[in-house]
Amino acid sequence: MATSGTYSFNLDIGDIIEESYERAGVELRSGYDYRTARRSLDLLMLEWQNRGLNLWTVQSGSIVLTPGTGRYALPSKELDIIEAFIRTDAGNTSSQSDLMMQRISVSQYSHLTNKLTEARPLQYWIEKDPSQIAINLWPVPDTAETYTLCYYYMERVQDSGKPSSNNMDVPSRWLPCLVSGLAYQISVKRPEVSERAPLLKQVYDEQWELASDADREKAALYVVPGGYQYL
Repeated sequence: MATSGTYSFNLDIGDIIEESYERAGVELRSGYDYRTARRSLDLLMLEWQNRGLNLWTVQSGSIVLTPGTGRYALPSKELDIIEAFIRTDAGNTSSQSDLMMQRISVSQYSHLTNKLTEARPLQYWIEKDPSQIAINLWPVPDTAETYTLCYYYMERVQDSGKPSSNNMDVPSRWLPCLVSGLAYQISVKRPEVSERAPLLKQVYDEQWELASDADREKAALYVVPGGYQYL
């Protein structure tokens, strides 16, 4: 039996919107139909990021710390910090060392007696503003060593953009969920097919469960007194 021998199937935004309209039971007829679907598509991406951690959005970053400076604003595409650690002697193959940091709440940060204490940073609090986040370190970096803050963060999904030939910033394995979610959003906005909304919502929820379960962390989880760790 002959097969294609390729592994590159994907859908551009035009195909995603067309498939979603077909599932919703309506036709894509006008430029406004396309524009309103693209708006729903971008809102859907924000909804996904509110649902929790999507492993395909995890990226790494680093900042060389300035002595005496404890607050660092991060780029707007960085939505949240997942793990952070302080690195000393960065790039030195024999002496580079990483120390995991503890994330604390705003309440714990506010209870620190002296927020200007200088030493090797051990804890951090994430300050979330409307447009970006900032990381507040404690203790504040001192001059004893050159510290590099290394971290893993959840990156915002890129906007759909105007050209219909664009691809969405999601793995191809998430396309069934993406199409199902957009079809549900279209049915909510089109009164003539609103009766299909409950069915489309059920399909969307099922596709979300399938995709998110397949995309979960597969490392072994060991629960120990005082916390947990992946091995």
